[in-house]
Amino acid sequence: MKLPRTKPRRADLKAGENLCEHCTAKCCRYFALPIETPTERGDYDVIRWFLLHDRASVFVDDTTWYLLVHTTCKHLLPNNFCGIYETRPQICRDYTTNACEYEDDWTYEQYFETPEQLHEYTEAIFATSDKSAPIRSPKPSGNLPMLQRV
Repeated sequence: MKLPRTKPRRADLKAGENLCEHCTAKCCRYFALPIETPTERGDYDVIRWFLLHDRASVFVDDTTWYLLVHTTCKHLLPNNFCGIYETRPQICRDYTTNACEYEDDWTYEQYFETPEQLHEYTEAIFATSDKSAPIRSPKPSGNLPMLQRV
């Protein structure tokens, strides 16, 4: 069963129609800041620290690393419009809908939501650079119970 569209596609809007009238204000529910590209284990540990905080994630887009903080602007109204539109900050004034995330289909090269994900990624990177370190997990000990076939 195909669900009905809840908002029109960008391409289907009429000339002069405001895209924001159909949006969930995704751009007002987070902010992302570029961070230094990690190159050493210590750099990854700093990023892991970011991920230990609620509502933080990290993504890589076009080789640039970003800290993403999932937090809603305190002036976002229940109808998804800006409560301080006339006095909004310059960054909001400069933002356009030309390349916004209205379509909800954006993906990133890499996306980390938990410190465990980043730790696993870090271990994989540094293990492969050390040719003596094994890539695979160690073989389990013989003390594990056998699964029975039914």
